[in-house]
Amino acid sequence: MTGTLAEKVWRDHIVKRGTNGEPDLLYIDLQLCHEVTSPQAFEGLRIAGRKVRRPDLTIATEDHNTPTYNIDQPIADLTSRTQIDTLRKNAEDFGIRLHSLGDADQGVVHVVGPQLGLTQPGMTIVCGDSHTSTHGAFGALAFGIGTSEVEHVLATQTLPLQPFKTMAINIHGELKPGTTAKDIILAIIAKIGTGGGQGYVLEYRGEAIRKLSMDARMTICNMSIEAGARAGMIAPDETTFEYLKGKPHAPEGDDWDAAIEYWASLKSDDDAVFDAEVDLDASTLEPYVTWGTNPGQGVPLSGEVPDPADIADDTKRTAAERSIEYMGLTPGTKMRDVHVDTVFIGSCTNGRIEDLRNVANVVKGRKKADGVRVLIVPGSARVRLQAESEGLDKIFEEFGAEWRNAGCSMCLGMNPDQLAPGERSASTSNRNFEGRQGKGGRTHLVSPLVAAATAVRGTLASPHDLEPVA
Repeated sequence: MTGTLAEKVWRDHIVKRGTNGEPDLLYIDLQLCHEVTSPQAFEGLRIAGRKVRRPDLTIATEDHNTPTYNIDQPIADLTSRTQIDTLRKNAEDFGIRLHSLGDADQGVVHVVGPQLGLTQPGMTIVCGDSHTSTHGAFGALAFGIGTSEVEHVLATQTLPLQPFKTMAINIHGELKPGTTAKDIILAIIAKIGTGGGQGYVLEYRGEAIRKLSMDARMTICNMSIEAGARAGMIAPDETTFEYLKGKPHAPEGDDWDAAIEYWASLKSDDDAVFDAEVDLDASTLEPYVTWGTNPGQGVPLSGEVPDPADIADDTKRTAAERSIEYMGLTPGTKMRDVHVDTVFIGSCTNGRIEDLRNVANVVKGRKKADGVRVLIVPGSARVRLQAESEGLDKIFEEFGAEWRNAGCSMCLGMNPDQLAPGERSASTSNRNFEGRQGKGGRTHLVSPLVAAATAVRGTLASPHDLEPVA
């Protein structure tokens, strides 16, 4: 039957098709858990006297509340310690596999799943976390769910859902040097807005997408939710298969061959009809940065803070006025003139080994700008170990950066890594909401390359702005 990638995966997981407007019941292949959204779900099971239906299809890790230093010591913050301890007890009581602090496979849940090979094409994947869309980079239908839905999946391994609409995001042409996957997704969100994808599963297609690595594809799918989308997907191909080959949970032998045959079929048919399409020319893109307090308020690095008076839409104009006031900016200021106090490199958006290698290539042989704090947090313990085996940690430390243990860190400030009120950051994370990185903190979303160059210069910058290393 003809269909888009999302429609094919959906059809393959229907347990019971809804009638008379009722939702379909879908089978869920994998549920990911962390300490923030799972406690109420497990407590609901206890109250009802239920067990986890398929504990082998659930995996948990500690990430949001975890400190990124002194991880061998008790967690100082009482709330964070309680959430972590609660997850540990729930995992023990219900037989859930858990990767705790100090475990080689601990880390941000959306980094851990792919690196273990648990994330595979054609799967349905859920987590009580909006950035579950990350896993769509493998051709999986992956999305965040609420606490009651987490409990439903734990109890039944199914989820009732209304079908989504589909949107094709066609990225034509090739990226210019210095422009990255992060710039693609920031440009898309700036184009369609933070509500442009509402109700849709986005499929990213085109030459520029096919040439991206898996790490880069995950960056794009990760931020689908910032466009209001339910999920983001990229059709699996040889790049996907090569990434998964040999991973701990990847199929082997005859099972691998059978999996490849199925995975290769997971693409939108030529005559498939999308509910909406968006086109973007990759060759016209340059590094993007945000100026406001939502990911859609972004401009090219060569641009400037907009003047709200030039915005015709009343709602958008009012939002821009509020954002500029909160961010402490002045309309017309060139983005390259914006000074930062902190550079944060990490998160489930840009905390993978490729991101760290790109940063190291920029900062090697340089020193950070005076007065600028640079925090580099690997997305998982495995990423940290890999970086250290390549000597990246030494490059970062010689540069003057703080090299930390894995966790969500300053992405959301539910841990000690936070901005002080009024401090400004250049961050490789995914959200720049008011107070996201600490009460009163101001966040500019950037790519790892822009973050690294900003750390050198002290103002928003790209590697092209830097003098050659002597």
